[in-house]
Amino acid sequence: MNRAFFVTGTDTGVGKTLVTCALLHATRRLGLTAVGMKPIAAGVEDDGRNDDVVQLLAASSVQPPLEWVNPYLYVPPIAPHIAAAEAGRPIAIEVIRQAFERLRPLADVVWVEGVGGFRVPLDARTDTADLAQRLAAPVVLVMGMRLGCLNHALLTAEAISNRGLTLAGWVANRIDPAMARFEANLETLQTRLNAPLLGVVPYGARPDQAAPGLRLEQLAGWPETT
Repeated sequence: MNRAFFVTGTDTGVGKTLVTCALLHATRRLGLTAVGMKPIAAGVEDDGRNDDVVQLLAASSVQPPLEWVNPYLYVPPIAPHIAAAEAGRPIAIEVIRQAFERLRPLADVVWVEGVGGFRVPLDARTDTADLAQRLAAPVVLVMGMRLGCLNHALLTAEAISNRGLTLAGWVANRIDPAMARFEANLETLQTRLNAPLLGVVPYGARPDQAAPGLRLEQLAGWPETT
């Protein structure tokens, strides 16, 4: 039976795409097939593509139709609800859910990367927490390890729990190589978060380099292999 996980972050710029790609590589290293999904993306390159989506597809086992992987793409790299309003193309969670369900039979594990942090607005009423609830997937939290990350991490974990979702695991991404007392901060998070640490991503590591250090078997809901 296939599984799906929703990857969120403590903030924008904490390395969700890097970690999601590493999770895709780590899944494939275990002999399972994997596909990445980026339901909402904002910002395009000169070729009209979004770099995050390109990276997820490159790390996936299969190459499904682009509209399944990325149902909503907006040109300016701005908050998605503002981009959607300016484009006249509102974000419908049901459209994303349908694309998600089309992806699920294609791989053993679907990794769904959110946009920004856990509660980024999608329109006047809904946010990415509503999307995670609708997909009903356990959550993997990416911590951008820098000064202030403890508060961001604990607030995000609380928000995930308040939505009735499972925090299946978390990844510490070393986005600040000069962070003071890194090990002490990591220990604090391990003590306070009721979820396993899946691994630490070294500063500057590529997804394929980070993948061997991720222990996916610790994830709640991880598929058993024979």
